[in-house]
Amino acid sequence: MTEKSILITGCSTGIGYTCALGMKERGWRVFATARNDADLKRLADLGLETIYLDYTEPDSIKACANEVLEKTDGKLDVLFNNGAYGQGGAVEDLTPDVLRLQFETNVIGWHDLNCRIIPAMRKRGFGRIVQCSSILGLVALKWRGAYNASKFAIEALSDTMRLELHGTGVFVCQIEPGPIRSKFQARAIANFYETIDIENSAHRATYQEQMSGKSGTSLNGWEPETPQESKKRTGGGWKLKYRLGPDAVLDKLVHAAESKRPNPRYYVTLPTHMGAFARRILAGRWYDAFCRKIS
Repeated sequence: MTEKSILITGCSTGIGYTCALGMKERGWRVFATARNDADLKRLADLGLETIYLDYTEPDSIKACANEVLEKTDGKLDVLFNNGAYGQGGAVEDLTPDVLRLQFETNVIGWHDLNCRIIPAMRKRGFGRIVQCSSILGLVALKWRGAYNASKFAIEALSDTMRLELHGTGVFVCQIEPGPIRSKFQARAIANFYETIDIENSAHRATYQEQMSGKSGTSLNGWEPETPQESKKRTGGGWKLKYRLGPDAVLDKLVHAAESKRPNPRYYVTLPTHMGAFARRILAGRWYDAFCRKIS
């Protein structure tokens, strides 16, 4: 039996880390990317094949694609685009450079990697492109305009690719997580303080109220979780108030990668199901009111 292979980006922690270990446990050959040497070494020590990748560095994207295709003899089965970050702040407080970097990382880099992998999949007549989108690619919430826009863009590009690649054997799907336990929020808060001019913003009072008690949110204490640790920590059932563990995303990735008939979209967490449902049934002012309420 030919070994199945998957390239997973953003594996230093959170979703990428848990999914990389989980797919390896299922017998997959996993190529895991990260941006710093310490994370790459830690992942390699766990038996993963590691590749440096920074979505903002086109040379690293090219090198990553070339390396994984060479090592798989052009037969990579699945690409899971996961690496991303969250940019907070009201739209009017986003400088062009801040918005540009959000898109460079969350959209353009993914597009570049996809376009370097798809030809080999097309030639083989088989492949899966799995995009880790977000509830914020379905429902736009306040103070997250840059991230909303990046994920809405991923939704549109993914849907279009799925239509254009129909009949080639290459299938594109999206996983739509809601709140997932990881460093993502802490990193987003730290990034917010670095990039937004809070003192001179018309939204200063709102920022101060919303960020009260969060300014000290630390990146420490968010240790990567194995699939088993994630399941144990989360427990059973759906959670509305609390974050699910990254193992919830792993479950969807397994289906997207291994099913003969993968779904176009996979919703993760109850808030995502609720948001998608509201988007379908509410219109106009009612939908806006819903989005304001949950922002």
